[in-house]
Amino acid sequence: MTAPRPTPPRFTPLVASLPATVPFVGPETQERARGRRFAARLGANESVFGPSPRAIDAMAAAARDVWMYGDPENHDLRAALAAHHGTTPAHVMVGEGIDGLLGYLVRMLIAPGDAVVTSDGAYPTFNFHVAGFGGALHKVPYHGNHEDPEALLARATETRARLLYIANPDNPMGSHHPAATLERMVERLPDGCLMVLDEAYLELAPGGTAPMIAPEDPRVIRMRTFSKGYGMAGARVGYAIGAAPLIAAFDRVRNHFGMGRIAQAGALAALADQDWLAQVQAQVATARDGLAAIARANGLVPLPSATNFVTMDCGAGGAFARAVLSGLIARDIFVRMPFTAPHDRCIRVSCGTEADLAAFAAALPDALAEAQAALR
Repeated sequence: MTAPRPTPPRFTPLVASLPATVPFVGPETQERARGRRFAARLGANESVFGPSPRAIDAMAAAARDVWMYGDPENHDLRAALAAHHGTTPAHVMVGEGIDGLLGYLVRMLIAPGDAVVTSDGAYPTFNFHVAGFGGALHKVPYHGNHEDPEALLARATETRARLLYIANPDNPMGSHHPAATLERMVERLPDGCLMVLDEAYLELAPGGTAPMIAPEDPRVIRMRTFSKGYGMAGARVGYAIGAAPLIAAFDRVRNHFGMGRIAQAGALAALADQDWLAQVQAQVATARDGLAAIARANGLVPLPSATNFVTMDCGAGGAFARAVLSGLIARDIFVRMPFTAPHDRCIRVSCGTEADLAAFAAALPDALAEAQAALR
């Protein structure tokens, strides 16, 4: 055994200034702390309905060849995605989920001090990447339960932002803007600002949500995923659609073997099975209605959802909603809630099976009663 070094490895000043954080505490972490499993896993916006059986078969078959690295160019999947979206592979980049692609994008475009605009309370992993590369985050409040396009554009103009992030549909509120709103945003972007349009939930949104943006438009990069509608969160497959020069630049920084062979095969088969996706969309719609009914039966207000979760207004402030959340977790129901006021008056419940919803419905009244008693 070597002798201890007199000093530990020296971090860069930027890294030394950052806290060691994980943006989301996983259900597995909570289960280890609690010493038991959750009865219903309704907090991570996964698709409990699962991936296409064709995708499962494709991944099982690919497992036999897992001794080989995956294709570093993701050629077949990029070609299939390009055909699906009516563009060319030069406009599509595949990566380790939207999270991985966001990290690469920020690394490519943001130097220390560069301005980046987002909404206060929006997806925290994007902020995590910006902070990690020294960018200056500028946040604007939501307008009610929606991200505010006008405020985002105004702040981007004011700060000369390099990136403007907006999710449509939105997490954590489940709201969405119509396509025309996003199309108008693109036309009003300040010079030098790239819109990062996170469309993780788009397959679950109502018609008229997807804007008509040409893939070659250099003002926008769109992010999509197989984690939600396609039910492959554990495989970590995301993709970006954008102008060819920007897409090509990912090859300068990305992990070229980041996409495993099994994940590539599964995503390719999932994309080809649009009938399965349609079934999942129907199941999600039914589950959203069921969750909304449970919320109303318990005096909560379900917000309209264009996603695979329902955000429920608990009718009081963050302390009460956190108490409700704690009560649900104590009763083996894994849910989450928005981090930022005033949205932290809500809890957020993912769509699930009939059994999942029944377990949630059984636990919610007691969790509410306990929270009300604690705050008297």
